[in-house]
Amino acid sequence: MNNLILLHGALGSEAQLKSLGDSLSNLFNIHTLNFSGHGGKPFSDSGFGIMEFSQELRDFIILNKLHGTPIFGYSMGGYVALKVAQSNPDLVGKIYTLGTKFDWNPLSVEQESKKLIPQVIEEKVPAFAQLLASRHAPNDWKEVVLNTKEMMLGLGQSPVLSKSELLEVTNDCIIALGDQDNMVTEEETKWAVDHLHFGKLRVLEQTPHPIEKVDIDLLSAEIVAFFQ
Repeated sequence: MNNLILLHGALGSEAQLKSLGDSLSNLFNIHTLNFSGHGGKPFSDSGFGIMEFSQELRDFIILNKLHGTPIFGYSMGGYVALKVAQSNPDLVGKIYTLGTKFDWNPLSVEQESKKLIPQVIEEKVPAFAQLLASRHAPNDWKEVVLNTKEMMLGLGQSPVLSKSELLEVTNDCIIALGDQDNMVTEEETKWAVDHLHFGKLRVLEQTPHPIEKVDIDLLSAEIVAFFQ
């Protein structure tokens, strides 16, 4: 069977992709990883951000001899996959992203970063705070949240994937968006597609942003159709 790498999003972990991986396991050898600081994986001394996560993906591919493997990247995972494709196109194969944000500017980041205050999360959405604590243990979930906030603020000042960098990606890509996604706009998704040499836009019906709310059968069919 062919290999397939699944990448989680910000504040997430590889465990969130288990259902998707299980649904594809009869057709692909599934590979997942936790980016540093996520899912209990220790924080890296190198830092916490897209550049560091991209290096972790490169190392993972090389260590496991997965050169040229297709990648499904959810949200931030898609951003990381595209960054690796931009800098090391031979390391990865086709790329399918879902719910990946490309509009990083000070204004958009200011709105999103307001949601990343641990005390506010504890007070307003305690169930989510408990979920994050469980997901990232033994790491402190508050540290994960604060590091993610700083990462986003940095992207707002200097996006890792600019127009010129997207133009350097030569891999076949599908950039997908749920029609009910309230974090990523169709405009920014189309912008990314327009600057990829071999990019196509897909809009998934009745699909919100959280991966847990995505129709796994629908997403699996999309992935199989593209990667096989």
